[in-house]
Amino acid sequence: MRPFYRAGLMLALMLFVSPDRSFAVESIQRINDIQYATADGHRLQLDLYLPEGVSQPPLLVWIHGGAWRAGSKDHMPLAALVQQGFAVASVDYRLSPVARFPAQIHDIKAAIRFLRGSAEKYGYDATKIGILGSSAGGHLVALMGVTNGHPQLEGDLGDFDQESSRVDAIVDYYGPTNFMTILPQSTPHGLSVRVPALQLLLGDRPENMPELARLASPVFHVDEQDPPLLMIHGDQDPQVPINQSHELHGKYKQHDLDVTFEVIHGGAHGGPQFFDAQRMQLVEAFLRKHLATQPQTGQKALQSN
Repeated sequence: MRPFYRAGLMLALMLFVSPDRSFAVESIQRINDIQYATADGHRLQLDLYLPEGVSQPPLLVWIHGGAWRAGSKDHMPLAALVQQGFAVASVDYRLSPVARFPAQIHDIKAAIRFLRGSAEKYGYDATKIGILGSSAGGHLVALMGVTNGHPQLEGDLGDFDQESSRVDAIVDYYGPTNFMTILPQSTPHGLSVRVPALQLLLGDRPENMPELARLASPVFHVDEQDPPLLMIHGDQDPQVPINQSHELHGKYKQHDLDVTFEVIHGGAHGGPQFFDAQRMQLVEAFLRKHLATQPQTGQKALQSN
């Protein structure tokens, strides 16, 4: 292929897969340490990133990883999306040394309710919300998406109990999805990380607490009401086996739901390639499509599937 034809083809492909770049902004406003709720004396906070000069930007929520026992809202890798016109809230939640599951999901659902109730104050559009997270955060965002309205996981934190905690699009970066299978799938290195992490989160190994482990596992909650899902996982991940994403992908396909599975060949557990230009374009296109067109889903009833 001649060089100028190749360049033209690449440009056409970029324009096809990349959303309208007219949303780009030059400056970002960051509001730190907004308190969204309190729990057992702990102040629960988030940071809000707003693209300046954009009226009513769509809202995204970032949930950090750290094996449920570490990590912080301070490390938010979605600045490129803010520059393309999205608002992003980076949320802290109670870590497992402080509180066991389901405290983490109660906190995040409270954050979503707060963000919906505060949309007019801060000037973003929270009609539909996309949620993204990596590793333990990937697990939490997937669980958020497939448990809209779940009575055991909703919690009662915060002052916005009349607002919905529904999310409308999920981006899961290499998160666990099935606590009943992750340990048998793991390498020795993975076990050295996951066993103590899950013991802290659940109170014991998953096989010793199967009811709680299933409640915490996204694969056991999937049904036809669930929002679109994008998963990004490295096929050489030494900490969260890629089979975890295969399991959730299979459940989505079983229910004929909208799911995209991006495998990073040679990818490990995180790294720059997960947030490079190619993947950020994929994520942006996914979010623009589904936050603009995905119909609202009803509240889910408690299931024991």
